Amino acid sequence: MLDTLIDRLLRHAFTPLVRQGLLEIVTPAGRVLAFGDGGTPQARMRLTDRRAVFALLRDPDLQFGELFMQERLRVEHGTVYDVLELVLRGARGVPVRPSVRLLDAWRMRLRPLLQHNQRRRARANVAHHYDLDDRLYRLFLDDDRQYSCAYFARGDESLEEAQLAKKRHIAAKLLVEPGQRVLDIGCGWGGMALYLAEVAQAGQVTGVTLSTEQLATAQQRAAASPRGADLQFRLEDYRDTRGAFERIVSVGMFEHVGTGHHDAFFRQCRDLLTEDGVMLLHFIGNSDVPDFNNPWIERYIFPGGHIPSLSEFTPAIERAGLVVTDIEVLRLHYARTLRLWRERFLARRAEAAALYDERFCRMWEFYLAMSETAFRYQDIAVFQVQLARRQDAVPLTRDYVGVREAELQAREQVRAAG
Repeated sequence: MLDTLIDRLLRHAFTPLVRQGLLEIVTPAGRVLAFGDGGTPQARMRLTDRRAVFALLRDPDLQFGELFMQERLRVEHGTVYDVLELVLRGARGVPVRPSVRLLDAWRMRLRPLLQHNQRRRARANVAHHYDLDDRLYRLFLDDDRQYSCAYFARGDESLEEAQLAKKRHIAAKLLVEPGQRVLDIGCGWGGMALYLAEVAQAGQVTGVTLSTEQLATAQQRAAASPRGADLQFRLEDYRDTRGAFERIVSVGMFEHVGTGHHDAFFRQCRDLLTEDGVMLLHFIGNSDVPDFNNPWIERYIFPGGHIPSLSEFTPAIERAGLVVTDIEVLRLHYARTLRLWRERFLARRAEAAALYDERFCRMWEFYLAMSETAFRYQDIAVFQVQLARRQDAVPLTRDYVGVREAELQAREQVRAAG
């Protein structure tokens, strides 16, 4: 009787979702339920016990990843990415079950508490992810350690080419001039700051981060740079930064600010920016209405994080007295980036397991796979928002971006030859 109920519940949940391809679900009783039209992709997953079935149906956002980590949800054919693709690409427009809708409403109410990123908590949240063993990131990132969305002008670039193009694209939008002071908020391993100093020919470049592991690498790279005297990296919360900067850049950090701190972030940026200054903010955003952070991501990957909608962050920009001079939406660039990261990680999975363990590897594989499917099939994209204190701080049209990219590319070639 219970096994028959399980079959019926699984069919009710997955039939509306999987319309193309083939997803087979093996129940705890050994029955095989098939969903889809038999096309591609094709995958088979097994739920090992009855409690796993009810957990998945009760809270799929959290339990899918947890059950995969626990090996109570096993992918026997295909990959976990294939399973997620089969489920998510048909999810748009499918009504949310009432029980899940209530859970979603509760999580929306919890957002302020989870995103209460005061200084101590912000530091702990960053350490949770970015202070992992540095050798882990070497397994799948490019040589410059760019841990953010790459830029694919053609779509077939290598990871290294696309990450270099990303830095070039951002530097062109920043309109960096020789001698200008630049602040990099959330500087990571220092690659963007190094590019702005060595290629874009900025003056003093200051990077701030809350990650001790990233700081150590950034400082080592600065010491080896021919522009080392003009590079400074500090372990510092953006709220404590002082000075005046003609240019401010922030790549992949704003997702960690939290909606309750948007006003403080943009007020601080305005205070740090000179009257004729320009800022470029690159971050993951939500193209739909405001939502809560994925609970599995919140628990295991990015505690305190949030993917803001336009309607959430633009009012804070207005209240801070900044002017939005340009917004570019990079829609599928991060999906491509994540696919390349996932392929590299899986190719070196044994090395990751030697650093941590198999459970960690399953967690990391799920993180990369789920993130890629979110960018492909859900309303997640990367926003590049250009800001200024004055409307006339940037040219009237975008023509300057291509011109400056060409100039920067020529300097890159000189740098590589030297």
